[in-house]
Amino acid sequence: MSENQISTTELTSQYIAQVTSDLEHNSKEQERIATDIAALQEQLLALQHDHTVLKNMHEALGGTNPAAGSTAAVPSVPSQSSARTKQPKAAKDVKAAKPKKAAATGAKKADAKPSAVKNTAAKNTTAKATKATAQPSLVDLIRGHLEAQKEPRSAAEITTALTAAHPERTIKTTVVRTTLENLVARSSAHRNKQGSSVFYTAAAEADAKAEPAAAAN
Repeated sequence: MSENQISTTELTSQYIAQVTSDLEHNSKEQERIATDIAALQEQLLALQHDHTVLKNMHEALGGTNPAAGSTAAVPSVPSQSSARTKQPKAAKDVKAAKPKKAAATGAKKADAKPSAVKNTAAKNTTAKATKATAQPSLVDLIRGHLEAQKEPRSAAEITTALTAAHPERTIKTTVVRTTLENLVARSSAHRNKQGSSVFYTAAAEADAKAEPAAAAN
């Protein structure tokens, strides 16, 4: 084999190794971004749920809907003015002659609504909001599960355990893995890799305190 052929083969091998490395890095970045998106989606759903609960409480307590107030602020006077100007005289007379009894009846019906109904709706909404707020966050659930375990646990094992303990919640492995990595970054958990599998353990309280002290020094 000539010297040129040997050089070409070595260069090709280097290119293959570089491309393989880039492919692995690209795949890992895609997985990381996908887990971040899943975590953000869960946070968005939680915020939307809280928004609905708070909005219902606001309405039950007799508050003014902010969205309705902003919509009412849009000026529409010109179109109404032109409509009144073009209204025929006969129509004005009919409108003026309309009895006031209907308006009075509507006012009585509105006043006749029992206050107990409003109080019941307010209590129910408050109870729902309290129940939603009282639920522990996913971070607290994962940290508590790790602290209760004596052996390292993988993200899949933690997801299975939390789903069994909280069937009313939708817990995904990708979100659990992202949360675990965040705990590792904050020195609240340890990450151990065994072959192709990754296991997590709760960090001891002394370790959590020693990390900030070392960073300060």
